[in-house]
Amino acid sequence: MRILILGGTTEASELARLLDGDARFAATLSLAGRTASPKPQPLPTRIGGFGGVAGLEAWLRDRAIAAVIDATHPYADQISRHAVAACRALSLPLVSIRRAAWQRQDGDRWIEVDSAEAAAAALGATAARIFLSLGRLELAAFAAAPQHHYIARTIDPPGDIVLPPDIRFVYDRGPFDDAKEHDFLIQQRVAFIVSKNSGGAATYPKIAAARRLGIPVVMIARPDKPHGIALDDARQALLWLETQLAHAPPSTSRRKV
Repeated sequence: MRILILGGTTEASELARLLDGDARFAATLSLAGRTASPKPQPLPTRIGGFGGVAGLEAWLRDRAIAAVIDATHPYADQISRHAVAACRALSLPLVSIRRAAWQRQDGDRWIEVDSAEAAAAALGATAARIFLSLGRLELAAFAAAPQHHYIARTIDPPGDIVLPPDIRFVYDRGPFDDAKEHDFLIQQRVAFIVSKNSGGAATYPKIAAARRLGIPVVMIARPDKPHGIALDDARQALLWLETQLAHAPPSTSRRKV
């Protein structure tokens, strides 16, 4: 059974590990290409966009894909819209692994905003030390608030984008350790954190540390992300695939790569 996994998350990587060596499935993992050096994966991997809905439809049709797993980041709403539209057009089953958002807890000092631009405005006029825990594509919004000193943690260098004048980069990839996040915020004298509500455990320690230290978090809300059949994790997605395989026509279940 040929499947496409739209990835770039820990859930997609976990599903790739679960499918590695499973002869029942011929899976391709697709990455958007926003990270210059993605982690090696055990499945055949393609990198880059599909060329909109029409391009994705053509890719799925040409490769006789039987099912699609959307395991993209909670903020990757465009590819999810395209997946819903393409799978509907081709009558393909679509599953979406939907990572639960973080929930505000007692002691959290969240300032909830709708965008990176709104986050920059929410930091106020008084100069402060700001920890930007964001992807590089969101950093340009903070050029509009040049009075602050920024510490930006990203996986890759920012590339050719407009940046605030006072910014320092820390290149690192999660998961992150609770104690180290706590020490990092103290050592950097962080006054605000700016974060997406990504959910999951890999980057949550900064939120827990901010709670303990009383540091405000400017939290960028999730977009309205279209989805297929909603599942919680990679193991549920594997069970769903096994169910699809059990009910597939013999010609589909016996296809070879």
